[in-house]
Amino acid sequence: MLSIGLWSVIYLFQLKISTAPISVLQWHAHEMIYGYALAVVAGFLLTAVANWTGLPTCVGKPLLLMFACWCLARVLYLFGSQFLLFAGLFDLVFIMLLLISIIRPIAKKRMWVRMAVVSKLVLLFVFNCVFLLGASGFIEDGARIGVYGGLYLIIGLILTVGKNLVPFFIARGVAYEVSIASFRWLDFTSLGLFLVFFVLELSSFLPKLSGVVAFGLFLVNCIRLSQWHTKGIWSTPLLWSLYLSYCFICLGFLLMGLHYFIGVSKYLAIHSFAVGGVGLITLSMMSRVALGHTGRNISKPPQLVIVAFLLLIACACVRVVLPLLISSLVWMPLSFIFWICAFLAYLWVYLPILLSPRIDL
Repeated sequence: MLSIGLWSVIYLFQLKISTAPISVLQWHAHEMIYGYALAVVAGFLLTAVANWTGLPTCVGKPLLLMFACWCLARVLYLFGSQFLLFAGLFDLVFIMLLLISIIRPIAKKRMWVRMAVVSKLVLLFVFNCVFLLGASGFIEDGARIGVYGGLYLIIGLILTVGKNLVPFFIARGVAYEVSIASFRWLDFTSLGLFLVFFVLELSSFLPKLSGVVAFGLFLVNCIRLSQWHTKGIWSTPLLWSLYLSYCFICLGFLLMGLHYFIGVSKYLAIHSFAVGGVGLITLSMMSRVALGHTGRNISKPPQLVIVAFLLLIACACVRVVLPLLISSLVWMPLSFIFWICAFLAYLWVYLPILLSPRIDL
């Protein structure tokens, strides 16, 4: 809420903030990727790894230290590049502490298959370093590479975890027995195409080929969505929100392909990934686990949570879909309002829940 609120003032009212040598757009993108999205990834992994291994990850004072590093980085980044070195240092310590917290229990249980998730977190650390070195003038184009690398790694992490998690939630969440097909060739094809797309996008090499690969990722993930679909998801908000977030990721790949062949704005594709994909899936997951881990019924979320989902979907539509149809200056301020209101609704519902003991204790 605060980050997008500040960005809206900068964008709409030309509030001056010193971010040189990086652009103010790169500053905004960095904070949404390494500030917001990575915080949700941290919360998810600290919980998931504890469940996978049966061992604690990070609680008490170590968790407070991790949060303090994340929080200090966010506060310092509010001043643009004025305290870039210190903000970057706290950011990197935060990721390092997170890595230590999840690698130790995985290594103790020898669950090496889970290292696929850890590898993406290591790469997020690397690309955040690249961003900081670029912002400090040591790596040419480092800021751009760090931002786009971070975004695509988050998308990659969603695709990696989601291919198992989303169908599991759907099978458990609908009111009837459902069998969801899973094909190994689809997983390998998606992974291979994504790795090629990742390299081509960051290197800006063979842009037409990057567009073709993006079309391939669109088709592969549409097949996956068709496997997951069952009519029961549309009566369960915590399922259709997950499903629609994947639809926006698919739309992002389609728009990315169209960008290279017919000139559709790349920023529409990026915001389909970021707002509709990352934004909606993180809001949905936070809404789900905050109910489940406080002893509440995940099949009946509060009505205001549904409003939050609809507001975020509206945000993605006015930021990504409507500009394709009608050119208007109103879309940007509307998208800011919808995003802020969506997370305000989440905060209104979940702040008292998260500050209270579990109801089943």
